[in-house]
Amino acid sequence: MLIIHDLTPEEAGKFDFGENRVIFDNEKIRPCIGCFGCWLKTPGKCVLRDGYEVMGKAFSECDRLVIISKCNYGSYSPFVKNVLDRSIGYISPFFEIRNGEMHHRRRYNNHIKITVYMYGEDITGEERKIAERLVEANALNMCAEVEKVAFFKNPEEIRGEQIC
Repeated sequence: MLIIHDLTPEEAGKFDFGENRVIFDNEKIRPCIGCFGCWLKTPGKCVLRDGYEVMGKAFSECDRLVIISKCNYGSYSPFVKNVLDRSIGYISPFFEIRNGEMHHRRRYNNHIKITVYMYGEDITGEERKIAERLVEANALNMCAEVEKVAFFKNPEEIRGEQIC
């Protein structure tokens, strides 16, 4: 399992992530520069060397992806969005038609089930709908399956969920 979260060290310390691979903000992540190097120069691996260059490979080695993110206007937090952007090397630059739409082909053969826990004090109904559609779109692009999208007021409430 791969866990991506934007929790503070104090909040994360209250979770038991077990032996799973955990991606968190070490304040060194650089934004994707859109160079497509992860597709062409170093397939599956980002050309930026900041510790997050292996996100495509990390996705290829998991069967479950758990995301814990603050809900920002129906989307992920900036850190989580950046990690997902940096994982684009997980998919191939070549296209295929899926569900009547053009999407990138798979680069790897693993199948990922995605669970997303979003938190925020005042998440509106519209933000929930946007977030659910976003997670579905991400799953379609990644040839993955959405297992669950859940909303909470704060990270403390998420601790009651069976994450691992």
